[in-house]
Amino acid sequence: MTGTRVVVVGATGNVGTSVVQALAEDPAVESVLGLARRVPHWQPPKTRWEAVDVQPGGADLEPLFTGADAVVHLAWKFQPTHDPAETWRTNVLGSLRVFDAVAAAGVPALVHASSVGAYSPGPKDRAVDESWPTHGWPQAAYTREKSYLERVLDTYERAHPGLRVVRMRPSFLFKRESASEQRRIFAGRLLPGRLVRPGLIPVVPDLAGLRFQALHTDDAAAAYRAAVLLPVRGAFNLAADPPVDAAVLGRLLGARTLPVPVAPVRAVLAAAWRLRLVPASPDLFDAVLRLPLMDSARARRELSWEPRYTAVQAVEAFLDGLRSGEGMDTVPLAPDRLRAAAAS
Repeated sequence: MTGTRVVVVGATGNVGTSVVQALAEDPAVESVLGLARRVPHWQPPKTRWEAVDVQPGGADLEPLFTGADAVVHLAWKFQPTHDPAETWRTNVLGSLRVFDAVAAAGVPALVHASSVGAYSPGPKDRAVDESWPTHGWPQAAYTREKSYLERVLDTYERAHPGLRVVRMRPSFLFKRESASEQRRIFAGRLLPGRLVRPGLIPVVPDLAGLRFQALHTDDAAAAYRAAVLLPVRGAFNLAADPPVDAAVLGRLLGARTLPVPVAPVRAVLAAAWRLRLVPASPDLFDAVLRLPLMDSARARRELSWEPRYTAVQAVEAFLDGLRSGEGMDTVPLAPDRLRAAAAS
């Protein structure tokens, strides 16, 4: 009897590298085909690579999916936030191409990377389960696109009842190796990694709504692997304890907390974004302050999943990676020093 053959779309970023590694290490998995816009030098076992762009006009995906037991769809473009039509082409239109090709190729299972960002605004003092509405925060492109794909999958599941569809809804994902990429995506030039050492940042603003969940990316990958191999379907929240707030961040950074109104902080961020000093839009800032806390009981129960790292440890790993300029030998995760050397 042959093992499971898996295609991972978007296999070289923060989540993709951890998912590929988790699958490649599992004896039940026979092979992994990693799809990415640029083939990496990194070569985990049982894995081969294909250079593919999921945007309209890209390669025909159906032949790449034919014969697979599952497709894990992770491809996502966070930037440019100043051009939402561009992210829509990859994130929404590209996802539609993936979904259509999965059905056309007769793949039995689709595991899709949704997000806590798909959820409508919700409580910060209690956790919600997977039945919470997924209408996102409409002003932010990221949450709008995640929510739109939830509606697409509602229709898709009805049209393909024999296809097992799993929607993974993780909280914010961190690991040491993703630090350089995440700094470039969200903070840009205004956050040199060396500044996040304890004691160098004197104050963490204590903002209304600043309470979120974090998860180590390798723990998320373990849940993805289980979703591929187990006969489950539907949505799964993924988060570790405890929730992260200003007090937790203050302890990690050796900084005191200071209550600050949201409005002036948002105004500064909006001005910096308009001047292209930071890549993260103020709309995403608004969304983060409104996202609910998630209950991961279903993942623990049906996937036999338990995070190995606490949320604080996940954030610590990210901060350590920032300080050391950490990365991996893939284009998305390449550390700044290697990018600078390649450009020179």
